[in-house]
This record gives sequence, C-alpha cells and structure tokens, in this order.
Amino acid sequence: MIKQKKTPKRLCSGCQTFQDKKAMVRIVRTPTGEVIVDPSGKAPGRGGYVCKNADCIQQARSGKGLERALKCSVPGTVYDSLVKILEPA
Repeated sequence: MIKQKKTPKRLCSGCQTFQDKKAMVRIVRTPTGEVIVDPSGKAPGRGGYVCKNADCIQQARSGKGLERALKCSVPGTVYDSLVKILEPA
C-alpha cells in the first residue's frame, strides 16, 4: 500500500478559508522588509496567502488580512499586481 502525500493547506487572508496551497498566491515580506508577490511560493521570508479570485483580494485589502499575516503594511501596488496576475492574458 502506497501512502499518498497530503497536500498542504493554507488560510486565505481574504475569505478566511483553508485551501490547497497550489490554488493560492503567496505574498512575502522579504528579510529586507520588501513586500512582493511570490508566484513560485518559495521565496524566503514571512508569507501570507490569498485565493486566486478578485473577491478574496478585495476582502484581504479592506480587512487588512495580508497586513496581519505579514505583520507589516502592504503597499497598494502589491494588490494591483495580484489583480493583474488574475486577469487572462
């Protein structure tokens, strides 16, 4: 019998639900203090997650969910780049 690996779950900073890590976007506060979007999910630093939909991004922005997760202020440009990632090319 082969054991299947569990997929990691993360809490969305917008809707406050647990989702699969691969279905979310990671935002990182780097060791230098910069806040960036991390599409690879592997950048060093403190991370926060948000679902890949515009409603969750808006909830995270208005409820300051990402700011609580990262323990710092998040610039508006980060939210703008999250919305651009979601837009179809």
